[in-house]
Amino acid sequence: MSSTPALLRRIQADWQRVRPGLNARPMLTYLLITRLQAALARQVERTHRDSGLNAATWDLLITLRRSAPEAGLTPAELAGLTALTGASITNRIGNLRGRGLAERVINEQDRRSAFVRLTPRGLNLADHLLPTHLNNETELFAVLDEQDRADLERIAFKLLAKLEEQEEVGEVL
Repeated sequence: MSSTPALLRRIQADWQRVRPGLNARPMLTYLLITRLQAALARQVERTHRDSGLNAATWDLLITLRRSAPEAGLTPAELAGLTALTGASITNRIGNLRGRGLAERVINEQDRRSAFVRLTPRGLNLADHLLPTHLNNETELFAVLDEQDRADLERIAFKLLAKLEEQEEVGEVL
């Protein structure tokens, strides 16, 4: 049995004790989602932990495998396709390059820029880990039926759309 429901009940009771009438539900919902994300991340990490990749380098490796044309992708394109920022992308590219999993190739049309692509070793590692990764994620969501998954996706997209809209205009909700 999960400790999260008990924790949320405790936090709710604590707030009611120190601030009777306070609606703590937003904080509790946020905590629930935060704990869910952390638990999912720990489970997904099992896919690539033994290969020495962290979540960010795994994301970059699998993005290059999935989205890069033969010439590769620019660091800016990679940042747009992953959850990484410019500085983080540079660090992660260096990590993959240092392990012989990716390489930088000068753009022949504009020698000031470069593409990043997987090496044969990186391609082999991605292809080797992908079935395990997919099986792991399938198992993570096996507890949900199709309607549950559709509901989860609908709610997540609804909330995310509002948050991203607010970020684009620089507002805080």
